[in-house]
Amino acid sequence: MSTTKWIIDPTHSEVSFKVKHLVISTVTGYFRSFEGSASSPSEDNFDGATIEFSADIDSIDTNQKDRDAHLKSADFFDAATNPKLTFANGILEKKGDDYVLKGDLTMRETTLPVTMDVELGGVAGDPYGNTKAGFEIQGKVSRKAYGLTWSAVTEAGSVVVGDEVKIIASIQLVKQ
Repeated sequence: MSTTKWIIDPTHSEVSFKVKHLVISTVTGYFRSFEGSASSPSEDNFDGATIEFSADIDSIDTNQKDRDAHLKSADFFDAATNPKLTFANGILEKKGDDYVLKGDLTMRETTLPVTMDVELGGVAGDPYGNTKAGFEIQGKVSRKAYGLTWSAVTEAGSVVVGDEVKIIASIQLVKQ
């Protein structure tokens, strides 16, 4: 059976995460350097597509250098020892009008199964003759389950960093 190969177009994609700070607000961060690929049954059928993805931990950007350095440190991602976040064995499955993405997410040498909701934006040609496919991906993980356990409590008893991390990605694939 022939398949259609795709790679992420990084200039038209973004990968972000959101976590509660002091339980009262949300901090957003981005992975600025990432790559990934997909293999789908056909150009317009993504049911059963396989997905691989990785992001460079050193590319974390929360718009605050000291916080970025802390996230890259051994308190959190430990970028010196674990330079990448990876998603492997991903399978996209049709669910109603949308999809779910199931696979193995690895951070800090811990691999756990995850399931994320995926919305296909569509497939279209660009002005340069390339075929593109767009996706919106959302999921949640527990940072502590991956060994990102640093925590602090304020004098009033508020947790500084929440456990639940929302993952949000807008991905544009280019047909190869």
